[in-house]
Amino acid sequence: MPLPHVLLSAAVSLDGYLDDTGPERLLLSGPADFDRVDEVRASVDAILVGAGTIRADNPRLLVNSAERRAARVADGRAEYPLKVTVSGSGDLDPAARFWHTGGEKVLLTTDDGARRARALGIGADVVSLGPDLDWQAALEYLHDRRGVRRLMVEGGGTVHTQLLQQGLADELQLVLAPLFVGDPAAPRLFGPGAYQGGRLRLVETRRIEDVVLMRYLPTAPGAGDRVVAADRHWLALACELAELCPPSDTAFSVGAVVVAADGSELARGYSREGGDPVVHAEEAALAKVDPDDPRLVRATVYSSLEPCARRASRPAPCARLILDAGVRRVVTAWREPDTFVAGADGSGVLTAGGAVVLVLAEYAERAKAPNRHLER
Repeated sequence: MPLPHVLLSAAVSLDGYLDDTGPERLLLSGPADFDRVDEVRASVDAILVGAGTIRADNPRLLVNSAERRAARVADGRAEYPLKVTVSGSGDLDPAARFWHTGGEKVLLTTDDGARRARALGIGADVVSLGPDLDWQAALEYLHDRRGVRRLMVEGGGTVHTQLLQQGLADELQLVLAPLFVGDPAAPRLFGPGAYQGGRLRLVETRRIEDVVLMRYLPTAPGAGDRVVAADRHWLALACELAELCPPSDTAFSVGAVVVAADGSELARGYSREGGDPVVHAEEAALAKVDPDDPRLVRATVYSSLEPCARRASRPAPCARLILDAGVRRVVTAWREPDTFVAGADGSGVLTAGGAVVLVLAEYAERAKAPNRHLER
């Protein structure tokens, strides 16, 4: 199911704390970074915090700039992003500022929590996700029912930890403050548990007064049929590569990326790359990888179009090349239509060979874009 782009936003001390244990909120950054956060808030469809953050900090979570609010309205959006909190118990203070400032609010909770929240008179749209909280269901609800495409998550540490551990965070915006807390009783940004392996990719660093903003993207693919945020990033890259293909009236434009289990990019390719008029994207990418590379057996191939099952231009179709390389996980955006080959079923060939094939249909339009001329 399509999900919002989930952006985790936090500021921490040099030793990884979100706050100290004093009665007042520890300010980890300054006016310039607060203004940056305000800009990010204005750019998203919804802002989410956990119930613990509401209890501890009593935040308003507003877009403070009148100019940014006016720009949202001019774009046809609500003045304020949707405000969302998540609570299993539904036991929240109905007088908290969260409920009484800004625009629309949603409380995502459980069946029991919904009954409690309604009895308390919580000023929000109270939505039960069932007997237990489920982050996948929460994100699907926000995407499908509330139109949320970009979600900013501002805490707390438990929420950030769960979203990262479940592979649901698309981006981490981390501000590092030049101070130490050193109190083991203080809240930390990330808790213990099983995280995805691999290194995150650093895509931006920026000095803001005396703090540093770092933006990271996850890179490690999911395992088996489990889709994680990094799968979407890599498939988006495959779609971008398809746009580099020399145009053709007799073949599709396709992009492909081969990614190791730890998130290392092994190779990329695209149709008709290097002046070869018949080379396919997956073929071009796999040709750049040492066939004895042990990482291939746990790698994922991302292809903007389903790998071909039959072709006239070369002895082996791409589905067979992938299997012969030892790859057993393929993520694609678009099933091959009958434009050139009737009954094409590369997924069937891959599945019969023991591979898992995942189709993320929300990327289909991007994959089709460089092939629109073939629909005429």
